[in-house]
Amino acid sequence: MNILHTSFECYPIAKVGGLADVVGALPKYQNELGGNTSVITPFYSNTFIQKSKLETVYTSAIRLADITHVFYVKKIISPDLGFDAYLIYIEGLLDRPNVYNYEDDIERCISFQLAVLDWVSNMDAIPDIIHCHDHHTGLIPFMMSHVYMYEKLQRIPTVLTIHNAQYQGQLSLDKINYLPDFDKEKIGLLDWDNCINPLASGIKCAWQVTSVSTSYMQELQEKANGLENLLKDEQKKCVGILNGIDTKIWDPETDPMIIKNYNSTNVTENRKRNKKWICNYFNLDKDKPLFGFIGRLVGEKGADLLPDIVKEYLTNNETINILILGSGNLETEKRLQSLQKEFSSNYNVFIGYDEKLSHIIYSGVDFLLMPSRVEPCGLNQLYALRYGTIPIVRRTGGLKDTIIDIGENGFGICHNNASVWDVCHAIKRAVTLYDDQKKYREIQQQIMQIDHSWSRSAHQYVTIYETLIQYK
Repeated sequence: MNILHTSFECYPIAKVGGLADVVGALPKYQNELGGNTSVITPFYSNTFIQKSKLETVYTSAIRLADITHVFYVKKIISPDLGFDAYLIYIEGLLDRPNVYNYEDDIERCISFQLAVLDWVSNMDAIPDIIHCHDHHTGLIPFMMSHVYMYEKLQRIPTVLTIHNAQYQGQLSLDKINYLPDFDKEKIGLLDWDNCINPLASGIKCAWQVTSVSTSYMQELQEKANGLENLLKDEQKKCVGILNGIDTKIWDPETDPMIIKNYNSTNVTENRKRNKKWICNYFNLDKDKPLFGFIGRLVGEKGADLLPDIVKEYLTNNETINILILGSGNLETEKRLQSLQKEFSSNYNVFIGYDEKLSHIIYSGVDFLLMPSRVEPCGLNQLYALRYGTIPIVRRTGGLKDTIIDIGENGFGICHNNASVWDVCHAIKRAVTLYDDQKKYREIQQQIMQIDHSWSRSAHQYVTIYETLIQYK
């Protein structure tokens, strides 16, 4: 079975968030199941790609409105990612250092999708499945079915995975000329709320729609940034499949990024080395329980609560340390930085993102804070479990599907609301657990042995593909 994943992110090619981790791992596990799986992303002028060996395998041109763009498909020859990886290069559009936040992101997304379909339609062996990820590739199912020049692709099944429905890629209807000629009677498949909505179009046109956890798919019917009724209407073809993690990369026993490697049998002693390094580096007390946050400093992640959580808890109680790694909302960043002097011995913050530092934090903090308002799946809590860090999570989306509270014979600490009071109360519960070192260590060893690899989820996707192919 030939499977092609299309995505704007793929680790280690280019990463902003969890989308990259999924697209960089799922294909590996599908190949292990006997698939012939590949990934195509935009070309990025970043360190990884600059150090990679590339080979141009296809050259053609697309037309975006009245402008013709020559594009190149470049295959990554080395390093070996565990799957074939391809890049779409378009000078001036798909050759930027960053993934998002350009004024012409709409043009970049559409040109990428047009180039992908031009390449696929001219392949000698067309893929059996096209798997699209998020709104950046949401127009592909429509164009495969209804654009005249891609007519030969009409019977190729498409799968759309929703990683985050808050972002939908809307563009005004007057940009309809960005798309090649199609049956104008089908324009309703593009239109949602008087604009072209790529995510809505993908939901309407894909043969199968998945989300990254069962609970998130259910929640989308109640809160999906305007797409609730559409998802209710299309629920028969919608299914939630919980993400996994790449246990070859995220393995504390072999991880080259951390200070001291360990496993579930020697975690108690060896893990202390990682915590000691963190505390020395950030001027924290290694003898106190260490709470960490890793992620985007945005409202979805509950990050706007963090300054008040730090101030509320540390003003009244100095028995813990808090360390935050992330970037995002400028106001939140400033508030977090402003607390450094006031709580210099119990708190620190690193504004930005550092992959190596994130691995060290997972391997050294005692608890991970995830007060998310929205969490489609969440990978951070899965990394935390793998590294023996106990997650403190709000019951939502994938967090609800993966973390069971210690009060329910589980292994994490859960709270119901994204509020300062709820999180502070959860921290108090965590401190109580930490004080009972015997129980804490038992849970720590237990969580490191939970299997959250991609194996089961990869099987579920392959089963979906096989079912869809029967209806070609």
